[in-house]
Amino acid sequence: MSQHIAEQVRQRVDTIYRTESRRIFATLIRLLGDFDLAEDGLHDAFRVAMEQWPRDGVPANPRAWLVSTGRFKAIDAIRRRARFDASLAVLAEQLDRDTGHAVGQADEDIQDDRLRLIFTCCHPALSPDARVALTLREVCGLTTEAIAHAFLTTPPTLAQRIVRAKAKIRDARIPYEIPSREKLSQRLDTVLQVIYLVFNEGYSASSGESLTRPDLSGEAIRLGRLLVELLPEPEAIGLLALMLLHESRRASRTSPEGDLVLIEDQDRSLWNREQIAEGTVLVQQALSAAGFGPYTLQAATAAVHAAAPSFAATNWTQIVGLYDLLLQATPSPVVEMNRAVAVAMHDGPAAGLVLVDAILARGDLANYHLAHATRAELYRRLGRTAEARAAYQQALALTQQEPERRFLERRLNDLSP
Repeated sequence: MSQHIAEQVRQRVDTIYRTESRRIFATLIRLLGDFDLAEDGLHDAFRVAMEQWPRDGVPANPRAWLVSTGRFKAIDAIRRRARFDASLAVLAEQLDRDTGHAVGQADEDIQDDRLRLIFTCCHPALSPDARVALTLREVCGLTTEAIAHAFLTTPPTLAQRIVRAKAKIRDARIPYEIPSREKLSQRLDTVLQVIYLVFNEGYSASSGESLTRPDLSGEAIRLGRLLVELLPEPEAIGLLALMLLHESRRASRTSPEGDLVLIEDQDRSLWNREQIAEGTVLVQQALSAAGFGPYTLQAATAAVHAAAPSFAATNWTQIVGLYDLLLQATPSPVVEMNRAVAVAMHDGPAAGLVLVDAILARGDLANYHLAHATRAELYRRLGRTAEARAAYQQALALTQQEPERRFLERRLNDLSP
């Protein structure tokens, strides 16, 4: 085979790895019942492909070839280790017997494998941190270093978190399966929470030098698309809509210097109209189905903002009404706070301040910097400068994100002593 053809084959292998490796990995987990065995088998399969395909040609069904090769390599590795541990020989025979008939599967079965993997990584028996780390590592294929950087921890700490999560799945015999219809709602909520947590960290980083992390919000949207493709439940559709509508504003949320820009000051010509159009259609689709919930209601609120030609033209009556429904669906102090902001825009800052004061008087959100920043902003609009300064200082003491810190400092400097 000429060097040119060999290079074309290598490029084909690279393309298949980028587009198919997580699907192949999910199937190998089902066949082998072990994350680490599946990962070793995946890499062995692609290594063999790089050696053989330039010489023998690309097989007619590359994905099935890679699954079969990865499974064979994993079982072969177990047999080699069985020379030192007799129990591994039994395991190798069992895997060979149980998985031999399951390699040549239909595309819809492979899609089910990806869905099984998502539900396994997001199992309620795992801690929330472990669910996020495992999902980003095993479903998205991000490196341990990239995940650790995103969540401001060290790679060894993150690696241990993933190791413990895999051990929990093994020791607790957590099934690698799509939940039954009776359990689906509860388990789906956990999956949606993980995806939304990843998105929020990308959309508004909890700390650090940057306001946003486009890599994380992009991964969350990719996960959301995959979930809707595999399981088009109303709330999965609603969450995807919510993420797209929020993400559509990302380019306008910071200045060229990286400073925070509030929605009322954003250049709406920078908003991504394709994402808004897609998100709006998805909201309507979710709202028309029975069983929509809080993600869909939040997406509907974001759609109202996206539809407004300017901040002044926003339909605050509709937004307050949507927050009323959201409070009924999922009562929480944060939802109350967001509703208070909408009331302040609809009825004036004094009306909003009454609601914010009531929330903070209960002791709720005392350590939530955005609650104090909201209170400060309402005081500022009412001309109550001393109280605004005190509230801004409370917010400043609690924030860990540099763009927000700079914004609050500018607000303080703008107020006369």
